Amino acid sequence: MTVKTANSAFPNLLTPLDLGFTTLANRTLMGSMHTGLEEEKGGFDKLAAFYQARAKGGVGLIVTGGISPNARGRLAPFGCELSKFWQVSKHKKITDAVHQYPTKICMQLLHAGRYSYHPFSFAPSKVKSPINPFTPSAMSVRQIKGTIKDFAYSASLAQRAGYDGVEIMGSEGYLLNQFSCVRVNKRTDEWGGCVENRMRLAIDIIKAVREKVGEKFIVIFRLSMIDLVEGGNSWEDVVTMAKAVEKAGATLINTGIGWHEARVPTISTSVPRAAFTWITEKMKQEVSIPLVTTNRINTPEVAEDVLSKGHADMVSMARPFLADADFVQKAAENKSDEINTCIGCNQACLDHVFQQKRASCLVNPVACYETELTFAKAKISKRIAVVGAGPAGLAFSVYAAQRGHKVEIFDRASEIGGQFNFAKQVPGKEEFYETIRYFNKQISLLDIKVHLSTEATAEELTSAGFDELVIATGILPRKLDIEGIDHEKVKSYLNVLRDKQPIGNNVAIIGAGGIGFDVAVFLAEEHEKSPLVNNKDKWLKSWGVDQSYQNDGALLSKSTSEETEITPRNIHLLQRKTSKVGAGLGKTTGWIHRATLQKNGVKMLAGVTYKKIDDNGLTIEIDGKEQLLDVDHVIVCAGQESQRSLYQALETSKSAEQGLHLIGGAKVAAELDAKRAIRQAAELAAVI
Repeated sequence: MTVKTANSAFPNLLTPLDLGFTTLANRTLMGSMHTGLEEEKGGFDKLAAFYQARAKGGVGLIVTGGISPNARGRLAPFGCELSKFWQVSKHKKITDAVHQYPTKICMQLLHAGRYSYHPFSFAPSKVKSPINPFTPSAMSVRQIKGTIKDFAYSASLAQRAGYDGVEIMGSEGYLLNQFSCVRVNKRTDEWGGCVENRMRLAIDIIKAVREKVGEKFIVIFRLSMIDLVEGGNSWEDVVTMAKAVEKAGATLINTGIGWHEARVPTISTSVPRAAFTWITEKMKQEVSIPLVTTNRINTPEVAEDVLSKGHADMVSMARPFLADADFVQKAAENKSDEINTCIGCNQACLDHVFQQKRASCLVNPVACYETELTFAKAKISKRIAVVGAGPAGLAFSVYAAQRGHKVEIFDRASEIGGQFNFAKQVPGKEEFYETIRYFNKQISLLDIKVHLSTEATAEELTSAGFDELVIATGILPRKLDIEGIDHEKVKSYLNVLRDKQPIGNNVAIIGAGGIGFDVAVFLAEEHEKSPLVNNKDKWLKSWGVDQSYQNDGALLSKSTSEETEITPRNIHLLQRKTSKVGAGLGKTTGWIHRATLQKNGVKMLAGVTYKKIDDNGLTIEIDGKEQLLDVDHVIVCAGQESQRSLYQALETSKSAEQGLHLIGGAKVAAELDAKRAIRQAAELAAVI
């Protein structure tokens, strides 16, 4: 399938890129992302289907998840490596599948260095990472030279496996980035000290790879353009390295942003779109080979804007291709409103990978399950009633309609979206608008009937001739057993986010799960005239990023970065548990939420016992000591209960021929979990 480009609104994005010895079909690069399939039994068959779906969808160039050139460089004890000839055959499954389409594919060569999660890791120096319990050993000169040979041999094996090239990972704080920065490189020999010595390993690897694979093989180098850590490189160091990379024989330079241990968000949903393309634009003045820019580019409109402004020659997107394999094809057909947009939540992709689980996507549960979660046309078209237009109900309806079923949705609300309508109002979560837009478009395309502001009853549903009844009625906030819980000071999170009830300047929030954090951010930043996500410069400054690059690592001095507005509200975020507040949040985003509240002066308290609520405020007890919080309002965000009354009524009243199903929060209400709800919906739609 060749992507159609006629009359496209994205001429720059869809223009081929001539690399001399080969041409890329367009300017899109599917960035590297480890999926966990690399280590699963039979995982390469699933990987082949995963990458093939993206190739069919029109991606110009794919880069695989990181593959180590040797055992020491593995991400984990049983991590994937390509170092032996017999390992070539499984990689050939991937390249054969991708090459059924015009897409090119490169294998990423990644040596984790001190990020290797095993006791045999090594690094330029014996300096432990703050995000890894293992302390690496310092590499000997012999080990360094052996590593260079391993990279070159692994690249030659990748060439035998049918890859069009390799990407050498030199950013994000992995081994080559560790060598290039004094943060980790404390060596005094020819591999440490001045930047020419620190970058020697990366440059020697590029030269060795190029010599091994010849001239007609893509060699991408992923260069850390801003380290965002103390002890990171200066701009002069980065430019010196970029020019050496070009001279050494690289075909493309891909942009790396920040180390994994950096305390600056780089890809979460709260990061403004295309927030870091300025650094690639800056580098374009220094080198002549094509540059790839990256991070928080999730729509073809944003990608086209970046390219049209000359910020880069290509755009790398990883998670957007998890969310929609047909991203490029839809853009080429001027159907960008049909794209299932990545919302940057990290919940099913990066959070899964860091928990040693298979990656997927919250808005697209088919991602990485292409061979297991399929939606063949139904043999019999059924009439299906879906009660609830939240994430679970909407996802089920779309997948079921795609299979050929006749679906009708009922919801008492005046708009679709359910809990997403509340989440989208929280500063930094505006991307949820995109998911609701996607579902609205699919409803129109699939001719799904929607009955809003409608309270569906058991009697009506059982008498209307539906074959299947799917109940996705969601949750209700749980009422707490606290003295004074009915006091006028008490509000639920729905009163705040849905009903827009006025809230005073002194607030206590009971419950520090995801909902509690959302409400705290909403109230803390309500004074902002414009959300930070809409103001790149202000956002970058608030997180300490130095766009002038006057300081090493592109970090502002601490005093400068703290010159941000503090919320006029006095907010206390409380939890019963004695663990760190927010410990249950996403592994890759929880620290961002906590830091955001700290920036706004929110007080987070754990181990709280709630005594009573009265005219004076909220009385609490911590470590046996009572204290009164003089607050105007107490907002309850402490748990929810499944809303099952309709389901229970239907259990007794439905006809014997009708199927009855329960999904989403109505089935499990432990926490507002759209990831679980949408996957449940998809799995039911696949078999109904």
